[in-house]
Formats: sequence, structure tokens, C-alpha cells
Amino acid sequence: MLILDDWGLMKLSAENRRDLLEVLEDRHGRRSTIATSQLPIEEWHGVIGDATLADAILDRLVHNAYKINLRGESMRKQQAKLTATKTSE
Repeated sequence: MLILDDWGLMKLSAENRRDLLEVLEDRHGRRSTIATSQLPIEEWHGVIGDATLADAILDRLVHNAYKINLRGESMRKQQAKLTATKTSE
């Protein structure tokens, strides 16, 4: 299993795009890939950059994917509130 954590924090370089496409191409239909992101899927194309490679990458990454959209406050914020409450007492 490959996990792409915090996907989309920075734009991909040309080399990053080529490498990612190669990895996803090798895995497509044979291995599991998980991507986590704070960025909506609709914005991933722009983060990847090159339109042709972005189409190819997203086709392999998003096609037939299970998408889970989480709502609510960040768990980090909730954990920080719990920690602050415990230490202030």
C-alpha cells in the first residue's frame, strides 16, 4: 500500500509529475493507494501542473476510487484543546 499523506501542499515539479505518474502507472489496478488531502479533489489538477500529465495522474488516482469527505473541526485542534485543558488545571 502506498499512502500519499497531505497530498497537494505544494505544486509538483516536472520531475515530480513524471515520477508520480510512473509509480501510479505501475500500481494501477494491482495495488492500493491512499491519498489524504485538505485540498478538494477539484483543485488537484492545478497542483499537479501540466494538464496532460495531470489528466493521466488523476485518471489513475481518482478513477474507481472511494472518496471520503470528512467534516468538522480538525482533530489536531480538538487534541490541542484537550491538552490545554489538562495542563491548565
